[in-house]
Amino acid sequence: MSAAAAAADAETGLASINFAALADWMQAQGLGGGPITRPQLLAGGTQNLIVRFDRGGRDFVLRKAAPTAYANGNETMRREARVLAALANTDVPHARLIAACATDDVLGGAFYLMAPVDGFNVGTGMPEPHASSPALRHAMGLAMVDGLVALRQVDTPAVGLVNFGRTEGFLERQVSRWRSQLDSYARYAGWPGSTALPEVDAVGLWLEQHRPHHFQPGLQHGDYHLKNVLFRRDGPALAAIIDWELSTLGDPMVDLGWLLATWRDPDEAGHGSPIVIEPWAGFPTAAELVAHYAQRTGADVSQVPWYRVFAAYKLALLLEGSHARACAGLADAELGRRFHTNARNLLLRAARWTA
Repeated sequence: MSAAAAAADAETGLASINFAALADWMQAQGLGGGPITRPQLLAGGTQNLIVRFDRGGRDFVLRKAAPTAYANGNETMRREARVLAALANTDVPHARLIAACATDDVLGGAFYLMAPVDGFNVGTGMPEPHASSPALRHAMGLAMVDGLVALRQVDTPAVGLVNFGRTEGFLERQVSRWRSQLDSYARYAGWPGSTALPEVDAVGLWLEQHRPHHFQPGLQHGDYHLKNVLFRRDGPALAAIIDWELSTLGDPMVDLGWLLATWRDPDEAGHGSPIVIEPWAGFPTAAELVAHYAQRTGADVSQVPWYRVFAAYKLALLLEGSHARACAGLADAELGRRFHTNARNLLLRAARWTA
């Protein structure tokens, strides 16, 4: 994206927020006085807006659904706020929830305020000393697993997350659910269909035939990868896990599989992951991540191959959705082609894992 386009997006995103109404609501919540100043769009896509601002000498971060968000954008904000509230007294690194508004009468949609996190996202660049230290990056990779360990230890009933998801039959419905999503892309004119995706049927069949029979239900982030965390600036530890919009009660091992499916081993080509971080030298291998998980949790990791194959399968089918929309002229054509290549490579990678 060009600098001009980014500036235009920022202006549009900020213009969609009624800061005067937000200030009045904050006043009623006892969150200081005076006008909102220095608003800065931290992230603004078709689904979510994240804005940092100052009020009364205190910094806040606002997160709300974008005006172009899907119909469930408000429910997503309510769920995210519920998760952050539940994590308040746990060991899970997260942004502290300050206040939430579940209705749409203030800003036209549900939103919440959280405290800023002092950390960096590797997706926007690797700062020093991390950029120059393979040893530090190795520890960063292990810290990703430490985040999963903390998530696994959350006592979901105790923190108020009863009925946050339907765990009964969770694994049984996964493959068919995502295959149905793939088939639904037929509604997009010009999409060549699933025949353009190698091994999709074979991988799906393997998953159905090798599905784990039991799992320990728990809190699942739903999109756990290197770009959905913030790292501390003074070391390798996580400062916060972010983007909780897909969180649910499910099988926490799915998050480990997702991390592995978006991970690349040294000198691995054709991995298909859209999560590409540089410099990569020093990051642990996938096998080291699994070993660290087993050591920290004591969990049986014998079924990890199924979870990483499933994650690659699901991610491939999700990425193919962008390609299908691009075929119909509803998404960027270049992005659609790139994601289609990613999807093909992910399925080939999954097939290799099943051999």
